[in-house]
Amino acid sequence: MFTGIIEEVGKLKALKRGSKNVQLTIQASKVLQDTKLGDSIATNGVCLTVTNLTKDSFDVDVMIETLNRTTMQTLQVGSKLNLERALTLSTRLGGHLVSGHIDGVGTITAKHDEDIATVYTIKTSPSILKYIIEKGSIAIDGISLTVVRVDHQGFDVSIIPHTKSETTLQGKTVGSVVNLECDLIGKYVEKLMKGEGKKTLTEEVLDNYGY
Repeated sequence: MFTGIIEEVGKLKALKRGSKNVQLTIQASKVLQDTKLGDSIATNGVCLTVTNLTKDSFDVDVMIETLNRTTMQTLQVGSKLNLERALTLSTRLGGHLVSGHIDGVGTITAKHDEDIATVYTIKTSPSILKYIIEKGSIAIDGISLTVVRVDHQGFDVSIIPHTKSETTLQGKTVGSVVNLECDLIGKYVEKLMKGEGKKTLTEEVLDNYGY
């Protein structure tokens, strides 16, 4: 699990493509502190396992499922990457609970300044939008952000200068594609409401049980 608070921006140092996978070598510094083989590092919001370590880089393997669902397939040597180590029990939860399991991607369709903030409009699919609510949480390329507006085509987030300067958002323009992870709560509630073969939670069911 992660918090969506980016620790540093790393750089893709090398990329090795297999038939159905990609091996990434990522240059970093802060996230390497206390990191060991097998640890998880969120890379642009994707939870990846460290398979090799040097004094200034780490390797991760990206499987076909991740390539199909995320922007990892578009990375090139030199690409900037948001990095965050997995949280610990002593970590301050400054963002929200982020699993590192991407739901899909979105495209930045507009960008404008509002006083000191920058507002990004992101278009995505209905299958993702159904989990997004105004004032709810969303992870964009691993960054914990608050939704300020949502409609049937997309949603807006407002970025403070610090977040913009400390993440890859400063380099994102209209047309950029980003990884999206919706808040976990909505997905769990949906599954419980469906009942998975049991009674669906309806007003009638609640009435029968005295609610």
